Amino acid sequence: MFGLSELKQTRVYQEGKLEGKQEAKLEAIPKLLALGSTVEQIVQALDLETAQVQQAIPNE
Repeated sequence: MFGLSELKQTRVYQEGKLEGKQEAKLEAIPKLLALGSTVEQIVQALDLETAQVQQAIPNE
């Protein structure tokens, strides 16, 4: 049975952690836009590609 420290070192855990961080960034984009941030500001603040930000912008 894995202990917590061993679990955190598994590839599955690490990949899940990265996916969670990425998802949180993408969910923040509409909120940042609503606050008046530009796409470029969001790209810089969240360390994302411009295409990623543009894809996450909700269609109105």
